[in-house]
Amino acid sequence: MIKAIVTKVSFIAGVALAGGIAAARPSSSLPDNPIWTEVVPPFRIAEGLYYVGSRDIGAYLVDGGRAGLILIDAGMPDFAPQVLKNVRTLGFDPAKIRILLNSQAHIDHAGGLAAIKAATGARLLASKADAPLLDAGGKGDFFFGDEVTFPAAKVDGLVRDGQAVTLGRARLTAHLTPGHTKGCTTWTMPVSISGRTHVAQFNCSMTVPGYSLLGNRNYPNMVEDYRASFDKLRRIPCDLFLASHGSFFDLDRKRARLAAGMGKNPFIDPEGCRRYLDLTETRFREQLARERAGKGVVQK
Repeated sequence: MIKAIVTKVSFIAGVALAGGIAAARPSSSLPDNPIWTEVVPPFRIAEGLYYVGSRDIGAYLVDGGRAGLILIDAGMPDFAPQVLKNVRTLGFDPAKIRILLNSQAHIDHAGGLAAIKAATGARLLASKADAPLLDAGGKGDFFFGDEVTFPAAKVDGLVRDGQAVTLGRARLTAHLTPGHTKGCTTWTMPVSISGRTHVAQFNCSMTVPGYSLLGNRNYPNMVEDYRASFDKLRRIPCDLFLASHGSFFDLDRKRARLAAGMGKNPFIDPEGCRRYLDLTETRFREQLARERAGKGVVQK
C-alpha cells in the first residue's frame, strides 16, 4: 500500500514536469513529502480571496465580510496550525471562520479539517459521496482502504451539484467532478480584480494516481465518472485557475510574479486551465488504453 501512496505523489510530479512546472519530489511515504508541508507566505490572490496553504497543497481563505470567513481545504494533519497562523498573518481572526469546504477526502486536503473545526467551531460542508470518508477519517477509501487515515472530521451538511454556498458577500458554487474521489468537488466563485469580475475555479483533481480504471469492484463506474467530469470541467468557467495542488497551476512562478507586480494578475490563466485538462485527460486515455490492451496500470 505504501507503493500506492507514493504513486499519487509521483503522478503529481509527472503532471507538473509535463507542464514545465517545478514539481514535487516523490517520497518514501506520503506524509513525509516535504513540499506538501513547506511553508510559504500567505498572500492575496484577488479581492476577498487569499492563499493560506503550503507550497504544494492548496488551502484558500474567502472573506465574506462581517458574516465571517470560508476556508477551502486544510492540508495535511500537522499543517493545520500553520493554516491558522497564515490566516492571522493576513490580519484575519481564525475564530471568524464559519464554513469549511473540502475538495476531496484525501489526507493531504482533509487531514487538517478536524483540528481547524475544533479550533474555530466552523461547520464542515462536503459532497454526499465524500462525507462518509471524512466522517471515518479516510477509512474505507476505494483505493487506499484503511491505510491512509487522518483525524475524522464530522460533516455538518451535504452539498449538491450546482449548489451555492453563501456567507455574507461570498458565494461559492459546488460542481461535483468525481473520479479522483467519488465525491471530488470543484468550487467556483466570482472575484474582482482591478474592477473586473472573473470566475475563480478551485479544481479538485483529475489525476489518476495508480488506480485500476477497469474492473474496479470498489468503484465500478470510475471510467464513466472521469469522462463525465472532463466534459463538465470544459464547460465550467475558469478565469483564475486554482486547484488542490499548487503544482497543477504553477503556483511557485505565479506567486513570485504576483509579488513582483509583473503585469496582469498571473492567476488569470484560462489557457493553463485548459492545458491541465488536456494533459490529465490524455494521461487518463493512455492508461485506459493500456488496461484494455492487458498491459496493466502505469505507475506514474
